Amino acid sequence: MPCWGAWFPGDVVTDLVGSPDVAASGDLSASLAYLEVLAAAVVEASRVRPGASVAGHGPNTTGETLVRPGGRDCYPAFWVRDFAMSLDAGLFTPAEVVHALVLTARLQADADWHTASGSFVPRGAIADHITFDGRPIFFPGTLDDYEGQGMPWGYLPSLDDHYYFVAMAWHAAIELGRGDLLLREVAGVPLIDRLELAFAVPSVREETGLVWCAEQDRGVSFGFTDTVVHTGELLFCSLLRYQAAGRMADLCVLVGRTPRARVFQEIQRRIRSHLPTVFGHESGLLRAATGLSGQPDVWGSAFAVVVGAVPEPQSEHMSRMLCAMLRDGRIAWQGGVRHVPIGWDHCRLTMWERVIGDQPMNRYQNGAYWPTPVGWVCHALAQVDNGAAVALALAHVANLRRDDFRVGAAHGAPWECSHNDGGHRQNPVYMASVTCPLGMFRRMGWMGT
Repeated sequence: MPCWGAWFPGDVVTDLVGSPDVAASGDLSASLAYLEVLAAAVVEASRVRPGASVAGHGPNTTGETLVRPGGRDCYPAFWVRDFAMSLDAGLFTPAEVVHALVLTARLQADADWHTASGSFVPRGAIADHITFDGRPIFFPGTLDDYEGQGMPWGYLPSLDDHYYFVAMAWHAAIELGRGDLLLREVAGVPLIDRLELAFAVPSVREETGLVWCAEQDRGVSFGFTDTVVHTGELLFCSLLRYQAAGRMADLCVLVGRTPRARVFQEIQRRIRSHLPTVFGHESGLLRAATGLSGQPDVWGSAFAVVVGAVPEPQSEHMSRMLCAMLRDGRIAWQGGVRHVPIGWDHCRLTMWERVIGDQPMNRYQNGAYWPTPVGWVCHALAQVDNGAAVALALAHVANLRRDDFRVGAAHGAPWECSHNDGGHRQNPVYMASVTCPLGMFRRMGWMGT
C-alpha cells in the first residue's frame, strides 16, 4: 500500500548540501566562472563532427556537427530534449543550433505509423533522439532500433519533445535573430507550420489546456522520468506546453500571424488558471500526475515557478516549501536534487508508484540525486531565501570540483545522477548536469556577480 508522508528512511540525509562547510567556504563568482569553463569543456566533449563515430555508432552523416547528451561513450546519438534544455547556457554555435532545428524538422513524422511493437507514431510527431545516420527514434528504451522502437516505453512517442522542438525554433528565431527560418520550407512544409503541427500532437483537456494520457495510450511526460509510468493529467508536460504556447505566440507575431498568437496566449491563460488546482498536493508542492505515479514533484514544482505557470500566492508558497525541504535534507544531497521529497515516496521499495524494468530504490530515476534541475530549484529558492539558493549552487559546483572529468579517466563529473546508497553514480561527462544549471544562473543574472 502507498505510504506517502508516513515514514522517513533510517539514513535520511540531514545535511543541506553535502559537507557542512560547503556553503560557508564557497565564493559564488569564482564557482560560477568555474562552472562556465567546465560546461564548455563538456559541450566540446559532446560534439560529434561530420564523419566522426562514438562507441561504435556512426559515423555522423547528417552534414554538420551534432551535440549528444554527454562525452565519452555516453548516449551516442542526438537527443532533441537535452539539446533544447541546454540552449540557455549559450555554448552552442549558431550553426549547431540551426542544423539541429532543421534536422529535427526534416525528420518529423510525415504520416501516421503503427510500429511493430504495438505503438503509434502520429503525423507531426517529433523524434526523441536521432541517430548519427539520420534516423528518427521516437521512443526511449532503444538507441537505434528503428523497427523495434516503441512498447513498453509508451503507446505514443515522448510527448515533451514536441514542445522542445518549439524551444529550439524560438531560440533560433528570437535569441539568434533567425526569424527567416520560420518561413523556410523543410521537406516542402514551412517551419512555422511544422511547429503548429508538432504543438498539436499531445492530447490535452480542452477545458484546462493540460496535457493528459490514459494508461493504454501513454506517452512520456518528461524524458528525465521516461522510465516512470505517469497517467492522467501530466504536470511537467503541461508546464512545457505552457512555455511553448508563449513562445509560439512570439513566433506567430514574428511572421504576421497575430490571430494565431492570440490563440496561443489564451492557451497559456487557461493552463495557468487551472494548473495549481489540478496538481495541488498536501505536501505543498505540485503532484507529477493525477493518475499513476502522482507523487509530489520537486523538479516540476520548481520549474512551474521558473516559467511563471503558477500565480501568487501559490508560487511563493511552493518556494517556501522547497526551502524548508532543502533545509530538512529532504530533496538534495551533494548539490544534486531528488525528484520526490524524502517522506513522500510511494513506499519503502520504490519512490514512484510504477517504473519500467528492474529499477531499484535510490537508483537513476527512482530516487537518485540529479544536478540537472539545480538551477530551477535555485531560482525558486531565491524568491524567498537567496542564501539558500546560493548554498545549493555552491554545493553543486563543489561536487563537480571533487571529481572533474578533466583530471583523468578515473574521474567523471559531471555525472548524470548519484546517491550515497552504495556510492551509486552513472553516465560520466553528462551535459545537462552543467548546461541546465548554468543556463538558469544566466537567466537569474548571477553570471558575472
